[in-house]
Amino acid sequence: MLNLLEEEADEKIKQSLEEEAKNIIKEVHRLELLHLLSGPYDKNNCIIDIHSGAGGTEACDWALMLYRMYTRYIEKKKYKLEVLSYQEGEETGLKSVSFLVKGPYAYGYLKNEKGVHRLVRLSPFDSNNRRHTSFASVEVIPEIEQDNSITISEKDLKIDVYRSTGAGGQGVNTTDSAVRITHLPTKIVVTCQNERSQIQNKEQALKILKNKLLIQKIEQEQEKLNNLKGQEMNIEFGSQIRSYVMHPYSMVKDHRTNTETSNVEKVLDGDLDLFIESNLKKGL
Repeated sequence: MLNLLEEEADEKIKQSLEEEAKNIIKEVHRLELLHLLSGPYDKNNCIIDIHSGAGGTEACDWALMLYRMYTRYIEKKKYKLEVLSYQEGEETGLKSVSFLVKGPYAYGYLKNEKGVHRLVRLSPFDSNNRRHTSFASVEVIPEIEQDNSITISEKDLKIDVYRSTGAGGQGVNTTDSAVRITHLPTKIVVTCQNERSQIQNKEQALKILKNKLLIQKIEQEQEKLNNLKGQEMNIEFGSQIRSYVMHPYSMVKDHRTNTETSNVEKVLDGDLDLFIESNLKKGL
């Protein structure tokens, strides 16, 4: 077709070639990303926990903003979201939320969101309209159906039952069926309130706890390996990964790759591909 164009100009052939070239580039880009998603659990569903940091109302509102951001990202990816637990803030926003994301490569993409997210803005809750900085933490673990390498002893568990509350979505019951499990050796806390019965919530919470313990084990082994290699590694949950600045200028910056954009609203509306893809490619 290119040879034909050289012999005789044809606008229809030219437009067809340009469209085909765009499709090929798009497909190559998709295959490049899939090639990078080659971790042992990258294809799996994932569980995301968001916790507000210190700062009361400001932090709770920021945690809710992050929850909305991920909800919109999930919608754009055509994934499904299932709320596992939801704790509202005292005045507004949320203190914590845990939700399951179902879809191909959900963990592979969203694992890049793990860490502390920082917001700088003029506070809508401050009568003097002063600038405030808020923090919220995001934890991401893969959903793992079966893994026999992790065993949990009943004596290591503290199990509390309480009444389900909060904006957990339709069907969240109001009986004393919500379950909170604390793994005493590691202090990991898992809650589940979306199921109809206490037994179902306990089973789901134990499953999530197993997943968290497995990821902790993998990270500890990786840390030991990197220490043997003499490399410094920063995989801790509290590491700040991204800043969202709304005043005195507009910018979202990922501190791991120095990727940034001035369109804060677009990012908060779930457009995370720029940051997720740059993190997937940073090891190349």
